[in-house]
Amino acid sequence: MSTGSTGPAGPLQTVDRALDILLSFDEYRTSWGVLELAEEFGLSKSTAQRLLASLAGKGFLRADPDTRRYGMGPAMWRMAGLWERSGGLSVLAEPLLADLARASGRTALFCVPDGAHVRCIAAVSGTEGPRRSHPFVDELYPAHAGATSRAYFAFLDPAERRALLAGRPSARFSDLTPYEERQVEALLDEAVERGYAISQGEYDAASRALGVPVFGGKRPVGSVSLVENKYSDHDDDLLDHLAALRTAADELTGLLSNRRPEPPTRNWRRGHGVRPAPRTTAP
Repeated sequence: MSTGSTGPAGPLQTVDRALDILLSFDEYRTSWGVLELAEEFGLSKSTAQRLLASLAGKGFLRADPDTRRYGMGPAMWRMAGLWERSGGLSVLAEPLLADLARASGRTALFCVPDGAHVRCIAAVSGTEGPRRSHPFVDELYPAHAGATSRAYFAFLDPAERRALLAGRPSARFSDLTPYEERQVEALLDEAVERGYAISQGEYDAASRALGVPVFGGKRPVGSVSLVENKYSDHDDDLLDHLAALRTAADELTGLLSNRRPEPPTRNWRRGHGVRPAPRTTAP
C-alpha cells in the first residue's frame, strides 16, 4: 500500500475503516472476531486482521487471548475521560439549551442517569424563571417524581426499569408526588404513549416541567426538559414548546450518535432504538 495515496486503497480509507470499527461498538456489539468483521464490513480476512491488530496495538481495542475476539481497550476509557473533563456532554447540550431558554422563556435542563435518579449536567435559565436560590446543575431528580426524570426512565426497557425501581421507597416532596408503585408505573407508561412527560409540582411544588428523552443508539441516555414557575402568568402554555423541545432532543441525539452513515454492509446495523411513537399535544 502506498503511504502517499489517498485513493480507495490509501491511508484515508484505512482511517475511515478503523473509525467505523470503533464506532460500531455499543451495548449490543461488544467484541469482533476477524472473520466476523471481514464479513460485516466487506473486507478481506488479512485487512480485517491488520485493522484489529493496529487498533489493539494503540490500546483502542484489546484482544482476548482465549476467544481471539477484540473488545474495547483502555485508550477508549482514557479518551472518554479526557473528553468528559473538557466539558463533554454539557458542552454539546448548552447551545441547544440556550436556544430553548431564549425561545420559550423557561429554564432548559439536560439530565443524565445517576442510579435511580437523573442528574442535571447542563442548565440555561429562561427570562421567566423559575428563580432558584441554588443552581440546577448537579441537582438529582428521583425517578418517581417529575417530568425531568420520567422522560428518561419511561423509555428504558420495561424489564430494566422494573429491576431498577421496583421495591424502592418513594419520598414525598409535595402533596402531588406519586409514591405508590402502581401509580408511578402508570405515569411512566403514559409518558411512553405520549412521547413526552409532563408534571405539575411533583418534585418542586412551585414548578411545572415538560421533558422528552434523548437517545444514544438504541437506548435513552438522558432527558431534555423545560421548567417554569407554575404560579406565574404565562402568555403561552408549556406544551406550546413541545416541538422545539423535541427538536433539541433530536439534535442532541444526532450529536451523540455522531450522525455517521451506515457502513458498507446491510446487516451491520439493524435499526435504531425504539423512539417514542404516538405524539399528541394534550396532557
